[in-house]
Amino acid sequence: MKGEESNAGSATPIRILGIDPGLRITGFGVIEKTGSRLAYITSGCVRTPGNGELPARLKVILDGVREVIETHRPQQIAVEKVFVNVNPQSTLLLGQARGAAICAAVTAGLPVAEYTALQVKQSVVGNGHAAKEQVQHMVRRLLGLPGDPSPDAADALACAICHAHGGQGLGAFSTAGLRVRNGRLV
Repeated sequence: MKGEESNAGSATPIRILGIDPGLRITGFGVIEKTGSRLAYITSGCVRTPGNGELPARLKVILDGVREVIETHRPQQIAVEKVFVNVNPQSTLLLGQARGAAICAAVTAGLPVAEYTALQVKQSVVGNGHAAKEQVQHMVRRLLGLPGDPSPDAADALACAICHAHGGQGLGAFSTAGLRVRNGRLV
C-alpha cells in the first residue's frame, strides 16, 4: 500500500474501521495493520430504537459512527455493500442506514472502500458462502481474540480485514463485470 513503508524500512500502522450497516444494528470494528500483521483495536454495535422514526434512527447511526471515528481515529473505512434482497423495502431501508454510515466517514474526510458480503467472506474464511458462525470464528482466530465477537461486530471486523488484505485476501478474485443474481455473483 502507498505510504506503508517508512524511511527506516519498518511498516507504518494503518488503522481501518469496518462497518456492517443495519437499520436496527450497525456493527463496527477497528483494526490496525502493520505490515502483514493485524491487531484488534475495538468493536461493537450502534443500536437504534426499533420503534423510532426513520430520520431519528438514521441520525443515531450517523452520530454513532461519527463518535467511533472521533474516538479511534481510523485512516480508512471499509463498508459492506448492499445487495438486493427478496424484500425491496428492506433493501431500501438498509441502503439508507448504509448511507448514514458512509456520510459519517465522508464528512470526516476519510476514504471509503466497499465490499460485497461475498468478497468479505471469501477474504476472511476462504468461502464466499460461509455461515455467520464461521466468520465469527475466523475473525477471532485472525485477530487473536479470547472469544467470538457478536455477529454484527464480527461482520464489521471481517470487512476491515478484507480491506487490510487489499480486498482480496485468501481467495483473491476479481468481481469486475460481474453482477449479483439471487445473492450470487454471476
